Amino acid sequence: MSEGSSFRPKCIKILDLDEDVPDLAISKDGCDCALILVRLHRRPLGSVEIEIPIKGLKARQLKEVIGEHFQGRIEAHLRAECGGPAAEPADVSTNQLPLPCSHNLQVLLREAPGVSVVIATRDRAESLRACMPSILALDYPEFEVIIVDNAPATDETLELYRSSYAQYPQVRYIREDLPGLAIAHNRALAEVDSPIVAFTDDDVVVDRDWLKFITASFQTDPLVSCVTGMILPYEIRTQAQQWIEQFGGFGKGCEWTAFDLNENRPTSSLFPYAAGRFGSGANMAFRTRVLKQMGGFDPALGAGTVAKGGDDLSAFFETISRGHRLVYEPAALLLHRHRSDYPGLARQAYGYGIGLTSFLASAIMHRPARML
Repeated sequence: MSEGSSFRPKCIKILDLDEDVPDLAISKDGCDCALILVRLHRRPLGSVEIEIPIKGLKARQLKEVIGEHFQGRIEAHLRAECGGPAAEPADVSTNQLPLPCSHNLQVLLREAPGVSVVIATRDRAESLRACMPSILALDYPEFEVIIVDNAPATDETLELYRSSYAQYPQVRYIREDLPGLAIAHNRALAEVDSPIVAFTDDDVVVDRDWLKFITASFQTDPLVSCVTGMILPYEIRTQAQQWIEQFGGFGKGCEWTAFDLNENRPTSSLFPYAAGRFGSGANMAFRTRVLKQMGGFDPALGAGTVAKGGDDLSAFFETISRGHRLVYEPAALLLHRHRSDYPGLARQAYGYGIGLTSFLASAIMHRPARML
């Protein structure tokens, strides 16, 4: 399928207003449009699409554009997160913004819980190779990485582990011969002793503060048993990648949101069955104790099974249905490498549809009274 006539490739940029703002130039491959996620104190304010002129945009010009779009959100953030209203309008033309509200985050890090990061993979050594540098560069006091090699056809992933990651004491390799993403995750879960277990995929790049923001909600609210985070596209180079963002994307917005059966219950009659609004399995974490009490993930669901998906949706649904709280934390950010071609997109969309149906069927099968 050819690219649509109106489609324009977009470079993905992350701009932190409290750091030095760089000049913005057309990329080496000629991409002259940028989708920019704007953050303040590492918290997303929103995104803006900017056309890059041939001569590029100087930092001063870029700040002016950002100020036009985000002045109100910047000031609202400073009022909400930094202790009262700003004395005067924030000036994004300089980097002299108030001290980061992430000071509270640094306090929490003094008692940061240990985290196990689980990456299940299946015959995708090159994807794992691209993912691991960002995982190992995470800025977090105590974490381990568990690579689950799921029903591999070759020893390529094992060889990659032995050659590149076995020397890291915090990286472990586990092989699980039964196919299925939920089965692979459950195999890792059985090995986890950390109080928090986080799951991501082999086709992502995580932000260096990913674990900081994931664990903050667990630390500040004992009712929180699951945290999901923002998933930004790694690139939008093809129409298929654009369609993923437009019609079925992973993005859940920039607003921190809590979900439960009480004060944080949405008015929608589909709650909590419309579990896709809570987050995605590529960026999710649980209290290990609670996830084990739930029995882990439903092994009949997930990629690699006839259900093709739905394991993450089922876990979100069960978390809330059992009286726990789920939090969507947009500052827990990672970038996902979307399928680049239409056949891959079609297979993914089909799998998501089957997975959603399988999750709902499973929810009713396990408790038929839910149909009433």
